[in-house]
Amino acid sequence: MKKIKDLVEKTDRYKDIIIQKEFASKKNTVAYVTIDGKPRVLKWFVPGLKKNLENEYKILMDGKADINIPNVFEKDKENNVLILNYIIGENLCDIINDQKTTKKEKERLIILLAEWYIDFHKHYRNDTTFMIHGDSNLRNFLLTDRIWGVDFEETRKGRPIEDISRMCASILTTDPMFTTEKYDLCQKFIEYYSKNVQWNLTNVNNEISYALLERIQWRPSQEEMIRKHSKKIRKKGL
Repeated sequence: MKKIKDLVEKTDRYKDIIIQKEFASKKNTVAYVTIDGKPRVLKWFVPGLKKNLENEYKILMDGKADINIPNVFEKDKENNVLILNYIIGENLCDIINDQKTTKKEKERLIILLAEWYIDFHKHYRNDTTFMIHGDSNLRNFLLTDRIWGVDFEETRKGRPIEDISRMCASILTTDPMFTTEKYDLCQKFIEYYSKNVQWNLTNVNNEISYALLERIQWRPSQEEMIRKHSKKIRKKGL
């Protein structure tokens, strides 16, 4: 993975930016920077993922008025860069997994997260298809006075249950894993979402079971536990 400093040192248009922090990213190079003293996020796509850049740009531009998502300040096609606003908030994954966060607060946040997905799926729906986030996990959400979604390069046509089941898998497999509280949060998340949309979520338990197996690649040391709970959910439900 390239470093943001490589881009800064070799590209005149970025020579005056100040790098504050690089973020962990599976595919691309992402950093919090300041440009002319203003906080921004710089997302540098690898050459083979130009389509991802265009995909994310299209989603962000289309939904910026209706969905809590970052604003785009610049698309630099020559260098495969997007410049986005920096959202000053806490990562939702850290809050949900913090022992100091009360159960009542966690439940409130899970409802806000369900509302975000409801808004997203409604906005990008047409008569025959839905667009889904595509990389549905707690790390891709921030909390300010509201929930913000980030990272849309994998957004694609799909079924809402794919987003919902993968979010449940993310909730269940972030530490502490598979607690009773985590199961309760998933149930609340699904119930609230289902009651507030006009479409049905089908085969929910099977979808969550499958989504859990997908998570093994990110938690290989916990494979045995994940497989155990995947089987449990498939047979008995949440």
